[in-house]
Amino acid sequence: MLGRLRERTNGYTVTAAQYVVLARTALVALTLIVMTGAAVRLTGSGLGCPTWPKCYGSYYPPGNTHAVIEFSNRVVSVPVVIAAGLAWVGALRRRPYRRDLTWLGGLLPLGVVAQAVLGGFTVKGALDYGWVMGHFALSMLILLAAVVLLWRASHEPEPARERPEPPPIADRGLLRGLVGLVLLGAVTIFAGTAATAAGPHAGGSSGQKINRLDFDGRGTMDFVIHRHAEIALLFSLCAVGAWLLARRREAPERVRRPLTVLCALLALQGAVGLDQYETHLPTELVWVHVSLSCAAWIATLWAACEAGALRHVLGSRVRRERGEAAPRGAARLDLPGN
Repeated sequence: MLGRLRERTNGYTVTAAQYVVLARTALVALTLIVMTGAAVRLTGSGLGCPTWPKCYGSYYPPGNTHAVIEFSNRVVSVPVVIAAGLAWVGALRRRPYRRDLTWLGGLLPLGVVAQAVLGGFTVKGALDYGWVMGHFALSMLILLAAVVLLWRASHEPEPARERPEPPPIADRGLLRGLVGLVLLGAVTIFAGTAATAAGPHAGGSSGQKINRLDFDGRGTMDFVIHRHAEIALLFSLCAVGAWLLARRREAPERVRRPLTVLCALLALQGAVGLDQYETHLPTELVWVHVSLSCAAWIATLWAACEAGALRHVLGSRVRRERGEAAPRGAARLDLPGN
């Protein structure tokens, strides 16, 4: 099937350097749509257009603020779809062709389409907290695919003369730690979506009834926010621990750099989170909090990619299935490049 698609896209050829630009553009676009989506919810415009895909049965919004904001987010999704689609089509036309980039690139438009469908259900479900939480979680999964795509596009499989893919680091303890850091980061984000679902920014405007997360009346929000803060603190401490371990074990600079950025982002995130709690969750600070969460998630994934943590997990699984002994040093899985 991939062969037929490559034949249908004959004509324009994409170089390796050009494809890196396409992958980077897709990552930026997918990150921005998360931020604009958060702005829709925080301004109470989640039901500004209560019908989907049209707005009040029309192809353009009426002249009220909430409708314009919500509809604008739908319009912004168009260039995001284009960027995601180009990441896939570009992989088909990239020379030299790499099958791994084609599969990873294909996940982006699929994810965006799934996100649009889920967004429709979210609107039709009157912003029920379950749909909203799933909507944000799917965004983080799409960012995962986009980060891995960009990282792999930035390196060539061995043996390559230009920009060769670096081998996984030899420190198995640090590798496992970074895998755990990614998992803990995902849990932290999920807890954050629960905190938002129980908070005052449910996405609806004044007078609209939204089904929020509620299992203990007024105590629900405090309970969820405190659990989120505890998990976030654990995540931050583990990030600092990974940074210290990377320095102590003299990990390559390419691994330490994103960990340094992650620690700085988490420190800023903690300050913002404390301030927004003390000031009763003002809209602007919550938006900054969400934006920092996206940046921290990307930094976590980039550190794991640079260390080869993903290949460590996959390589260990392949060896278990084959009954092979683990090699000395770092576990490794050579993904197909052509």
